[in-house]
Amino acid sequence: MDLYRKVRLACAEGMSQREAARQFGISRDSVQKMLEFSVPPGYRRTAPVKRPKLDGFTEIIDGWLED
Repeated sequence: MDLYRKVRLACAEGMSQREAARQFGISRDSVQKMLEFSVPPGYRRTAPVKRPKLDGFTEIIDGWLED
């Protein structure tokens, strides 16, 4: 969170995104994302997690839970 604030402040004071990336040791894409969002966005899954190991047992487990 501290790095996030430092990068946003440096760019607001006139530092270029490329220079900020070099100074803070992060990618230019990261700098751009830090400038787009005022608060760091959390991790969001794009697709639900697949549980192939449980697929064969879901009916049995559902039966246990109903009892």
